[in-house]
Amino acid sequence: MRYCIVFSFLLLFCKTFSQETKIKKEKWHWNNEIKQDTIAGYTQVLKVDNILYISGAVTNDITPEGITSVYKALKASLSGYGATFENVVKENLYTTDIEAMKKYNYVRKAFYKGDFPAATWVQIERLYMPQAKLEVELIAHLPK
Repeated sequence: MRYCIVFSFLLLFCKTFSQETKIKKEKWHWNNEIKQDTIAGYTQVLKVDNILYISGAVTNDITPEGITSVYKALKASLSGYGATFENVVKENLYTTDIEAMKKYNYVRKAFYKGDFPAATWVQIERLYMPQAKLEVELIAHLPK
């Protein structure tokens, strides 16, 4: 009988202090009626705890206008959770022309207003969308 009580207590203790087995994920996508794109297989923004993982926004044009359109799309993704570029802690930038991106970097910098995140820029041969020349993804932290 003593072992049954100890065993029951042990099970209750383990259940009470064990970690959840599923991660709570909140999703946001351009079309608020759906939360993810099942054709390509992604969601635009995935929120886990107080962290936002933002899928890449793209443009076919590495010009001030094209870069602005990418960062405006990222701004929309951030604002879906009440965030701004001040919440961004990591930026990954993929481009087919790094020299053009360096030339027009002032456009990107204006969105951060001097508070820049950790960033990685990579020149690649091709993006998922064949005509795309720039894709930027972000990680942002929300206040707890």
